[in-house]
Amino acid sequence: METSSKGTGPSKFATSLASHGLDPKGAVHWNLGWEELHNIAVDRGEATKTSHGVLLATTGERTGRSPNDRFIVKESGLADDVWWGEVNKSTSPEVFDNLLSKVQNHLDNRDVLFVKDAHCGADPKYSMPVRLITEKAWHASFFHNMFVRSDASELVDHKPEYTILHAPELLAKPNEDGTNSGVFVILALDRGLVIIGGTHYAGEIKKAIFTIMNHILPAKGLLPMHCSANTDYKNSALFFGLSGTGKTTLSADPGRALIGDDEHGWSDDGVFNFEGGCYAKLIGLSKEDEPAIFATTRMPGSVLENVILDANGVPDFEDGTLTQNTRGSYPIESIDNRTPDSMAGHPKDVVFLTCDAFGVLPPLSRLTPEQAAYHFISGYTAKVAGTEIGITEPQATFSTCFGAPFMPRHPSVYADLLSTKIREHNANCWLINTGWVAGGYGESSRIRIKWTRALLNAALDGSLDDVIFMEDERFGFHIPTSCEGVPDEILQPRQTWSDTKRFDNVANLLAQMFIENFEQYSEGCSEEVLSASPKVLD
Repeated sequence: METSSKGTGPSKFATSLASHGLDPKGAVHWNLGWEELHNIAVDRGEATKTSHGVLLATTGERTGRSPNDRFIVKESGLADDVWWGEVNKSTSPEVFDNLLSKVQNHLDNRDVLFVKDAHCGADPKYSMPVRLITEKAWHASFFHNMFVRSDASELVDHKPEYTILHAPELLAKPNEDGTNSGVFVILALDRGLVIIGGTHYAGEIKKAIFTIMNHILPAKGLLPMHCSANTDYKNSALFFGLSGTGKTTLSADPGRALIGDDEHGWSDDGVFNFEGGCYAKLIGLSKEDEPAIFATTRMPGSVLENVILDANGVPDFEDGTLTQNTRGSYPIESIDNRTPDSMAGHPKDVVFLTCDAFGVLPPLSRLTPEQAAYHFISGYTAKVAGTEIGITEPQATFSTCFGAPFMPRHPSVYADLLSTKIREHNANCWLINTGWVAGGYGESSRIRIKWTRALLNAALDGSLDDVIFMEDERFGFHIPTSCEGVPDEILQPRQTWSDTKRFDNVANLLAQMFIENFEQYSEGCSEEVLSASPKVLD
């Protein structure tokens, strides 16, 4: 369904925009297809095209999320259940109302607006209708790629539960508007509104809707998850991890069908994707290691962000001149090996991905259910370069549920739901380090993707069932002593360090970080989960 309207007069379109407080003076394009959006974006100077005809946009100063500029309106209703703190920062209704008025005025005076309607959630039982109203054609195309595309009949009476008013060209005035910078991302949960301004980074759009789903689904008994997922049509697997830990890469497996690469729900019926597309990190992308994702960068429906082109207009994925967080969004249909409905049955395997910059955690270890709960609540990893403003090299961090920036409720809500699901369906739990061994960051390269994939495949297909495992005396998890296609020496990280005494010191430091981080969650946790804490050894 591709329609346009000037946005004035008694038309259905104008009436619909009026419900969002808008009365645009310019043209309004409703639900254009990606081809037309791409052409408009190029004609308007918003973006260019690669030699393969793929849209390429740059996002300016903000090339990643802006967590310090994200707020939730603190007003009675759904916000009563928000776990306020450094991650979920509050703002007042007055601040929101003031900025909302500025956003509405800004959008009203653009020469053209783009409206896209879609759904969040592939399972019709839990699908949420959403809308984007933006001043940029390329952002509308991003939205088209990333959410579940509605057919023409669904668009006729589309009534969004949540709408994003997107004004990337509008900068806030911190002293006047109550923001931390010119950028703002503010969620008003009970009003069904999100306002975004001052940033062109498209990831803010999808993460805003994801955060909302994370808040509303637990009340319905569903577990929302920051994870990728795939299946062999007998058993599905989940991959939890922050950006840059390998969720997208490892879920794109030629031997298993992709369910989705980033955001899912786990219901009584199984797993379903929130999205209609994928948002892959492209830095260092190679055809050899990631052929399915590489192929999407040649498909004209894709949208690339902050990628550098060579003299022939071909993307150079090794070039991080603009950012290490180069990205590509594409419809999930671009992946041939996928489930047809972005759904699957209950997972047999739950995998936690961490990018350990210390070089202490093994490439793969097996967890007990109690250890799984401990590591899920801990969410240890390293933020990798480019995923957030100011991150230029890996930094150790603990991100609850492997997605704290998008989890509005108390972490125990999500951990309890996950533990219940694991017990009900007898799922295996694994911890995979996609970061470093051999001295850690700065001393060696990251673990090779082909080794990580060999370990993962062995875990998922049962090849490790007959392998001898050794218990790690410090962390308590069990480590395989061998795996076909992987050098034995890297499986035990201590053996990769030239100075084992230094390894022990660094490992004790990491263990102490786990212990200190978990203190804030210890109240309410069972003795079994608390006993999964690592030990500092003499």
